[in-house]
Amino acid sequence: MKFRRRTILFLILAIIIFAIGYGLVPKPKFVETAEVSQGYMKVAIYEDGKTRVMNRYVISVPVAGFTPRIKFDVGDSVSKGQMITELEPLRSNVLDPRSRAEANARIAAAEAKLRAAMENTQVAKVSDEFAKKELERARLLFEDLLITEEDLDEVETESRQAEATLRSFEFAVDVARHEKSAALTALEFSAANELNSYEEKVIIKSPINGRILKINHESEGVVREGQALIEIGDLQALEIVTDVLSADAVRITSGTPVLIERWGGEKPLKGHVRVVEPVGFTKISALGVEEQRVLVISDIVSPPEKWEQLGDGYRVEVSFIIWEDESVLQIPTSAIFRLDDEWAIFVISKKKAQIRMVKVGYINGMTAQIVSGIAKGDTVIIHPDSSIKDGSRVRFLNKI
Repeated sequence: MKFRRRTILFLILAIIIFAIGYGLVPKPKFVETAEVSQGYMKVAIYEDGKTRVMNRYVISVPVAGFTPRIKFDVGDSVSKGQMITELEPLRSNVLDPRSRAEANARIAAAEAKLRAAMENTQVAKVSDEFAKKELERARLLFEDLLITEEDLDEVETESRQAEATLRSFEFAVDVARHEKSAALTALEFSAANELNSYEEKVIIKSPINGRILKINHESEGVVREGQALIEIGDLQALEIVTDVLSADAVRITSGTPVLIERWGGEKPLKGHVRVVEPVGFTKISALGVEEQRVLVISDIVSPPEKWEQLGDGYRVEVSFIIWEDESVLQIPTSAIFRLDDEWAIFVISKKKAQIRMVKVGYINGMTAQIVSGIAKGDTVIIHPDSSIKDGSRVRFLNKI
């Protein structure tokens, strides 16, 4: 009985000692891991952009006039030289009672002036006929040596003066007739008696083959000189306009490859940067922060038949590819951290975490290029916290 009791006590003591020892042994940490892979990697700048017609033609009015209603709609195709609309002369004013009375008074004054000019012409005509007869008599007397040559010259001068006076009054009659006609036009061409057809019209034509992008003045009415009527552009010549941060713009150069995504098609479109504008501008972000941004203009190099549904002002997502490689040793950026001004990672070996210094190349936000320090197939810890030390025992929570 005593032996049995001692054996039981011994077992209980051993179990207690084992439990205490097991409780003091450090427990393995549950960690998320990833495998070092090798494949395609790119570094890109992502921004929203929009399409824009390269050559937009704004057709304006050369002179003030009256346009009928434009019969085209936005999106209609037009050919070079096709008539867009006609520009008619401005309409006459409507005569109010005072204006009509003034017009009648001007007509009466013009008629009186015409009658006076005609009477003066009759007087001048009589004087001219008398002067011509006097000249004939003077010539006969000069031939008979009854008057001197000086007397003859004086009579000739008076005859020429009478003839010139007659012509002057005849011109005055013509002027008076024209003034009467001008006075009559105020009544004849009133807006109440407006003609439906006009001899002179300005034909406004399309300068290119394209499509109508915007109609600025659709209804008929008066237009002023220089007023925009319609905008035409070639939708086969589109460019992508993107505003990027100035700090990113310095990394983009002419010829940088561009990937155009989320434009509505199944596959991304390819393009390249044509120009990075040298002037920046200030823009307020959605968070209310002032940002210096720069416009980057890109061309689409994919065949036009793949993006024929794109129009002017459509939203797209643009990726400016700064660097890319088909065979890059890479790990998630959440696995690397700074240690003594160098990059470090935790590699799992024999279920223990081992710290290892690595040399990092390009980082694109999601993955980091590893130049040296680890090999393909190694398992690294992602999102390591301060509880993980060099040599800590770990257990896989999951692996990506």
